[in-house]
Amino acid sequence: MFRPLLALVLATPILLTACAAPGSDNEDKGSGEGPIKIAVVNAQSGQLSSLGAWELKGVRLAADEWNKAGGINGRKIELGVFDDQGDPTVGTNLARKIASEGYIAMLGTAESAVTIAMAPILRDSKIPNITSGQSPGLVAVKSPFLFLNGPTSTTYDETLAKYIVDTKGIRSIAMITNNGGYGKGEHDAFLKALQSRGVTPVDDQVVTGDQKDFSAALTTIRQKNPQLIFIGAEEVQSGLIVKQARDLGITAPFAGAAPQGTPVFVDTAGAANVENTIVSSPYLSNDISDASKKFAAAYKAAFNEEAELHGAKAYDGAQIMFTALKNSGIATGQELADAIRATKHDGLLGDFAYDDTGVGIFVTTIGLIKGGKLAAAG
Repeated sequence: MFRPLLALVLATPILLTACAAPGSDNEDKGSGEGPIKIAVVNAQSGQLSSLGAWELKGVRLAADEWNKAGGINGRKIELGVFDDQGDPTVGTNLARKIASEGYIAMLGTAESAVTIAMAPILRDSKIPNITSGQSPGLVAVKSPFLFLNGPTSTTYDETLAKYIVDTKGIRSIAMITNNGGYGKGEHDAFLKALQSRGVTPVDDQVVTGDQKDFSAALTTIRQKNPQLIFIGAEEVQSGLIVKQARDLGITAPFAGAAPQGTPVFVDTAGAANVENTIVSSPYLSNDISDASKKFAAAYKAAFNEEAELHGAKAYDGAQIMFTALKNSGIATGQELADAIRATKHDGLLGDFAYDDTGVGIFVTTIGLIKGGKLAAAG
């Protein structure tokens, strides 16, 4: 019963680019003076905190680069960081807080269910939001103020099914997904991609988002002896699923999307257990282009760790937001949303061009985990 109060206490923003506290006067939102206030929302605590940490670093890197170059039209970017704890209810409270405190835009979250919960409040407050979620449910919200900084699960999983079924000829496939916003999106998108190829999964297990023991579901999958197992769950849970599957003697390779391409997935499962995992991603490694090499070097210098997909996505999203602010003369509300939609961006993940759904990129590629590292499939 004390959780909403606790959430608001934990949601106190950390200002990263200026020392002034966030103002509460909404009349300042469109003024031509003072810092430009952008809210950054992600899980900074709990099981999904690794996502939040990567996202925050990507945004911080972009903001620092712009601020060192003089900001936007001479005004500094000020980031207010909020912890949604991976909880849609907390996210809803944060959306109201952000709307009341003079933030003109939001970057985040990485959790689709949280973003979907926040979207109606942000829409009503005319606060544009660039999210790192990938569930098709984000598109279904139909908010003109909601944009994605990567593809939806539809793109990830169509690419994955094409490789698994069409290229490799694998048709005996089991699925294990969670019932959260991300997991449901992955489940439905991959199942649809299989069905369009005349493939019916040999098993289709759905677990809860906070589940940690998967022995029952995996024992059922083991009895079906699939050639491959598709996972639709976040990094830590996916890693636990793989580790427990190997402990049960399951030797089939795994396949999945963005979470399976992260160091947290590999570390949680164990490098030997994820060998030959098939991953669909728009950002396979830091060596895919000159731009990715430059980004990775800057990320390493700033945070003393290797860059990965989620940081790259957040960096792209921040660059799009800041470019739209510059191009629009630091507009707010509908005018800023229109400027985001009009922004064309040659990003780390590819060439962004937004359509009416708020999606701006529609391509992923296939990678394989070899020796604990993700690399392009041969």
